[in-house]
Amino acid sequence: MPYVIAEPCIGVKDRSCVDVCPVDCIYEADDILYIHPEECIDCGACQPVCPVEAIFESPEALPEKWAQYAQMNADLAHSPPKGQNMLPKDWAAAGGKTT
Repeated sequence: MPYVIAEPCIGVKDRSCVDVCPVDCIYEADDILYIHPEECIDCGACQPVCPVEAIFESPEALPEKWAQYAQMNADLAHSPPKGQNMLPKDWAAAGGKTT
């Protein structure tokens, strides 16, 4: 299962995870970084360098209150926002779509 970036990353986007990712599967949206689930090789290099502990080893490892971030990472990977400031609440209001 791919790693997932959740709520603590919002507004932080430290990018330490981007620097250590051997396959460059971490991308930047307006307010959050996200992991492309089909590109992630589950190496775990990103998790220990995240200063806000926003990276989880699988969707199942997410706290229930952040469960939607697994789908949000996948949706962002397949349809990156174009200049949108899409926070999770906006993503949910849009029916889980980034466009």
